[in-house]
Amino acid sequence: MPEVYIALGSNLDDPVRQLDQAVAALKALPKTHWHVVSPYYYSKPMGPDDQPDYVNAVARIDTRLTPLALLDRLQWIERRQGRVRKSVRWGPRTLDLDLLLYGRKRIRQRRLIVPHYDLAERDFVIIPLLDVANGDLNIPGIGLLSALKQKHKKSGLVKIVQHV
Repeated sequence: MPEVYIALGSNLDDPVRQLDQAVAALKALPKTHWHVVSPYYYSKPMGPDDQPDYVNAVARIDTRLTPLALLDRLQWIERRQGRVRKSVRWGPRTLDLDLLLYGRKRIRQRRLIVPHYDLAERDFVIIPLLDVANGDLNIPGIGLLSALKQKHKKSGLVKIVQHV
C-alpha cells in the first residue's frame, strides 16, 4: 500500500473540533491503515485577511484506495462537515483536506495534482509534514523533505498541544 499524506485545515465552526472529526473519519476509511496525525498548528490565513486564523495538521495513512477514490472520500468528508466551495480562493472554510502525496506517484489530472501543487511553499504543510514523515522522504519533483526544513524553520506557526 502506498504511503499517503493528507493536509487538514479549518478556520470556521470550532476548527480544532473540525480537525478532530476529520481525523476520526480518516481513521474509518475503507482499505486504509491509519498511522499518525501531526500536532495541530495555528496559522495565519493565506487568502483574505478578514478571516480567522487556521488550524492545520498533516495525517499519514497507507491505503488501497486509488488516488481519485481517495479524493472522492476526502471531498465527501469535507461536505459532511459543512464545507461549501465558493469562488473566493483561500477563503474561510469548515474543513479542507488536501491529498499531498500518494506514494511516489506524480499525478496531473484535471481534478488532482500530486504532489500538491504548492506543497513546498506552505509552512502550514511542511512543518506538520516534518512531524509525521522521515526527513529522507523524497517528494517527487521537489526533492528531500529535509531540504525544505531550513526554508520553513522560522515559520509563524503556533503548535497546539492537545488534540485527538
